[in-house]
Amino acid sequence: MKLSSFAFALVIVASSFDNADRSIAIGQAVADPPVANRNLPATDDDLAGAGPVRRIDWFDRLWQQRRATFASQAERDQGALVFFGDSITQDWGDDFRGAFNGLKTANRGISGDTTRGMLFRLADDVIALKPAGVVMLMGSNDLELGATSQIIADNIKLILDRLESHNAKMPVVLCQVMPSSTSRQRPAEKIRELNRLIAAAAKGKTQVTVVDTFTLFANEQGDAKREEFDDLLHPNRAGYGKWKAGLWPILATLGFVDTTPDDFTPEAGFESLFNGRDLTGWAFLPSTPDDLRVSAQFPTLNWPKVQAETRFDGKTQTDDGRYVAKNGRLIITTPTEGRRVQKLSTTRVFPKDFVLKLEFRASPNADSGVFLRDRQLQCRDYPLAGPYKNLTKYRPQDWNELAVTVKGNVAHATCNGEVIEDAYEIPATGPIGFEGDRGQMEYRRIRISESRS
Repeated sequence: MKLSSFAFALVIVASSFDNADRSIAIGQAVADPPVANRNLPATDDDLAGAGPVRRIDWFDRLWQQRRATFASQAERDQGALVFFGDSITQDWGDDFRGAFNGLKTANRGISGDTTRGMLFRLADDVIALKPAGVVMLMGSNDLELGATSQIIADNIKLILDRLESHNAKMPVVLCQVMPSSTSRQRPAEKIRELNRLIAAAAKGKTQVTVVDTFTLFANEQGDAKREEFDDLLHPNRAGYGKWKAGLWPILATLGFVDTTPDDFTPEAGFESLFNGRDLTGWAFLPSTPDDLRVSAQFPTLNWPKVQAETRFDGKTQTDDGRYVAKNGRLIITTPTEGRRVQKLSTTRVFPKDFVLKLEFRASPNADSGVFLRDRQLQCRDYPLAGPYKNLTKYRPQDWNELAVTVKGNVAHATCNGEVIEDAYEIPATGPIGFEGDRGQMEYRRIRISESRS
């Protein structure tokens, strides 16, 4: 995410721009160059898409002021990673409170905006910047104004289509609508339905990565938590910190952050199973009878069957791009269809006792697994995806260590030193593997020490 800070020309007073009772004071004047389509058409008839467009004095003033600022900064913000959205985006600030220092980013959020309004200003405010990428969060205000989930998702799909037409290789990070509250006219059941349709709108679009920023924040009832959303709508400092953490692994895969190769040497007695540069020593192995048995229990789930071994020696990614070697990380990317069950395995087998160590980093609610001689040990974003939800040392969206000691056919596994499986039965021999299912998972520093006997 590459941002350039731009000076606010507004001082905003009150708790929520998304409500008409937020007042606006115009502060220091800013340059006001001509901008195509700065003002909304007088009627909705001339607007693409469907659904509500906010038409009220405070919003009209804010819209024009923000777009004048955007226009004055358009040349400076060429090639930025653009954040596109409403008040949740705008309120993060021009400098994103230092969250992405060193990156060229541009904030194109307007408080109170709807997906139809964003569709209208997409060309001037986003595409004209020739962005390096786009981070999108939108749809919440549409719900408040009574739009159906399908109308909102259709507008978002139109935005995605236009971004694809502009540059089909430009990465787009599509954040799910964050939880709010029925008291804010945004009940959990409607947000869940909307997020399901948003995911469907992105299906098959290889440039789009969907991030589960709903589960990341939701309480057990599916609502926002006051410790992260003071007004149950807008993130506070803790909320923005959590959003940054949720985005970070995705931005690393896209090449915006964590661009330095991981310089790691295994400790004495260990050897690397992954060289950090390519997938040498790794393969798609033929589906086992157990794979076929389990997949038959989930007929609607995309679970590709592997007929013959496919090795990836010297390649930086699998043929379908699901598994990627980058900067010392073995990345299992987010599938465009939401869930796709696959397994990448070592071409070696390990019949002797061994100690396996690695580190993993999960995107929000990601579901993966480590295969120990072809039995899966769940490796997930544990607090959200389980099954080990009560770990006290787990670091969400950060690196965690998984250590497995195998003696005979029994494995003892810990995460950051906390026991997750004490006596986990596994086969007598087999490869080490990594499953991909939902979300993005990264593995690094994958090393093993085998017994001599």
